[in-house]
Amino acid sequence: MIKLIDSHCHIHSFGPTSEDQTSRKWAKLGLGPDEIINRARETGVEEFICVGTELEDSVAAVSFAQASTGCYAAVGIHPHEAKRFFSNPKASAEFSELIKQPKVIAIGECGLDYYYQHSEPLDQEKILRFQLDQAIKNNLPLIFHVREAYSDFWPIFDSYPKGRLRGVLHSFTDTKETLDMAIDRGLYIGVNGIATFAKDPLLKEMFKAIPQNRLLLETDAPYLTPNPYRGNINEPKYIVRIVEFLAELRKVKLENLEQATIDNTKQLFGI
Repeated sequence: MIKLIDSHCHIHSFGPTSEDQTSRKWAKLGLGPDEIINRARETGVEEFICVGTELEDSVAAVSFAQASTGCYAAVGIHPHEAKRFFSNPKASAEFSELIKQPKVIAIGECGLDYYYQHSEPLDQEKILRFQLDQAIKNNLPLIFHVREAYSDFWPIFDSYPKGRLRGVLHSFTDTKETLDMAIDRGLYIGVNGIATFAKDPLLKEMFKAIPQNRLLLETDAPYLTPNPYRGNINEPKYIVRIVEFLAELRKVKLENLEQATIDNTKQLFGI
C-alpha cells in the first residue's frame, strides 16, 4: 500500500488552544488525535503536516509533532491574526525561536485574506513580509493562504529575489490564469475536498490543468470534508477520497498520481 501524506491538517488543535473554532469542531467528532491518526493509517495515510494559524496554535503544532511519529509542524500567523500578533511585543521573538524547533519543516499558513477582513490589508502585508523574511533566513518553504487577494499577493511575492521563496498555495480554488502565474513562480498547488464538490466547469478544468509534478494533497481537517462524506467532520483519512476523485477527473492511473503527490510533498518539505 502506498503511504500517502496529508500536507495540511489541524489535528494538533485540541484542548486548551486559542484556536477555539477548530478545537470545538474536533470535539464534535468525539475522537482524540491518536485515534484520528490511527484511522488515517488504516487507509494508507501515514504522514501529516500540522499547520499553525497563530502563535499559540503553532506552539501546539510543534509540541504535537514532536510527540507523534510521522507528524511534522508548520508554524505560521494566519492573515486573520495579523492585528492580534502585532499587539504582542514579544510575539516576533517567540515566533523566531519557535521556527528553530525540531520537526518544524515550513512557515505557514500565511498570506492575505480579503474575503474576511479581520485584519487591515496593511497589517496583513506586514505579517506576511515578516514570515517571508523568516522563511528566507531559515531556508524553509511556505504554506500560503491567499483568498481574493492575488492582486496584492503577487507584487509582494515578486518583490523578493527570484527563486528565494518556495512553497504551496493551500486550498487553491482560483482561476487557470492564477494557476499559471503560480506555476511560473515555481509554487506547488494544494488541493483538498473542495475539488470533489466544485460545480463550476472552469474550476474543474483548472483542477485538471495542475501539473502532476506540482500537486499536493491536503484535507485542511477538520474543515472541507470531501464528497460523499459532506456533513461529517473532516479527517486525514479522507485524503484517499480526494486522490481517487482527482485521478478519475484527470483520467490518470491512481497509483501514479498517489506517488507523484508523495514525491512532490517530500521534495517541497524535505521530509
